[in-house]
Amino acid sequence: MATSRADMKANLRRRLRAQREERYVEHNLLHLLELPEISKASVIASYFSIGTEPDTQELNQAIIAAGKTLLLPRINEEVINWVRWDGTSENLNVNGKFQEPVGEIFSELDLIDLVLVPALAVDPDGYRLGQGGGFYDRALPELRAWKHAVVYNFERMEHDLPRDSWDVAMDSW
Repeated sequence: MATSRADMKANLRRRLRAQREERYVEHNLLHLLELPEISKASVIASYFSIGTEPDTQELNQAIIAAGKTLLLPRINEEVINWVRWDGTSENLNVNGKFQEPVGEIFSELDLIDLVLVPALAVDPDGYRLGQGGGFYDRALPELRAWKHAVVYNFERMEHDLPRDSWDVAMDSW
């Protein structure tokens, strides 16, 4: 019996999560501040990492400290709404395993210069494998922003990942 692309992706996700668990090391992503796309950006959409994902906490605070507007995702059913976050825990709500910002939805998506995208892996063409919820697959086509996949070095694949018609290539990783 042929394996579907969905099954291939699910099996790959399991394998990559296990690898991430085995190889996890505490670190920060402050080196990303040196990317020209981040340094010249005024509005950056990021996310709150969870578990063994590359840790975005210090990076998010540094973006705010640099005077940039930081947006974080808030899940509304199947859709990501971007909300400005000021860096304080008082302006966060817990939604399951996610921390989400409180406040008004940032509706001017054309003003977003860069989006940091969580990924389990990225291939040589910039296609990412996400966690499988499809939130970013639905959100990314709406953004003209530079797209940077956030992965560990060992998650930069040397081969193509399985992809679907809705997958969006990243600009950097």
